[in-house]
Amino acid sequence: MNNHFDQHCAIANASVINGIKARRFSPPLVTLAALLTLAGCSNGQNDANDNNSPDAAETAATGEVLRIGTEGAYAPFNYTNADGTLGGFDVDIANAICADMQVTCEITAQDWDGIIPGLKAGKYDAIVAAMSVTPEREQQVSFTEPYFSNTLVFLAKKDSSFDPSNSDDINAHSIAAQRSTISSQWLENAYPNADMKLYDTLSNAFLDLGSNRVDAMVSDKLPALEWLGSTSGSQYALKGQEIDINDNFAIAVRPGDALQAKINKSLVNIKADGTYDKINQKYFAIPASSSTAMTDSTEKPAE
Repeated sequence: MNNHFDQHCAIANASVINGIKARRFSPPLVTLAALLTLAGCSNGQNDANDNNSPDAAETAATGEVLRIGTEGAYAPFNYTNADGTLGGFDVDIANAICADMQVTCEITAQDWDGIIPGLKAGKYDAIVAAMSVTPEREQQVSFTEPYFSNTLVFLAKKDSSFDPSNSDDINAHSIAAQRSTISSQWLENAYPNADMKLYDTLSNAFLDLGSNRVDAMVSDKLPALEWLGSTSGSQYALKGQEIDINDNFAIAVRPGDALQAKINKSLVNIKADGTYDKINQKYFAIPASSSTAMTDSTEKPAE
């Protein structure tokens, strides 16, 4: 997700959770936590593409290089490995799209708050970072067709009586969420009287939840399940039902960029040839809800 209102790698070891962000509602799939692959993350950020030549956009357009921006801190969608390389569902999807387009993929890590400004400034040509489609973002970028659907969940201590189906219970507890994400936006809109504790990174929100500095937390489902499968999250559980807010992840490009149609076509191709399902199985071990949302359309109406 991230989802980052303007949103997720809950990667844990015995004492630390590295950076994670959202953007991003069927019955809880608790067993998925055990199936998600844990990966090491760091807060490192690759600024190698900060200086762009004047013809960088033209290079991508001619099919030689496609520069992708991702966050590198929202497992299992994107994360930074201990050796500084990037991995995750988003990274594999980006590489599959580049392979289908027959271009070279250059993927750069960018902190979430600067990811749309970086696209607009020409640091990269597309964002593949579990980014939720929102009206606010559609005023700044153009989105491809969705490639994943997200839900929100509440987490609290296993022995906690916290019941998110009771609005009074939500208002009576301190609730953590990542600032400027779909999660925090939903919480602020649905429960304006809640005691909200907002954090710059999802990892810091998980850290305070695990340290009992907050009572509960709202998060995108998959990063939450990733954290629950870690040592730090072992004493915690999902509470209540998943929250369906019609949250879809899509790839962002600059408005009017022909890449929008080209990427949409490649999304259709990698779904049709089984590549998408293989990547999904690698990270989630279940059919992706987004697979039914993808269509044969290669064009998106003008925004």
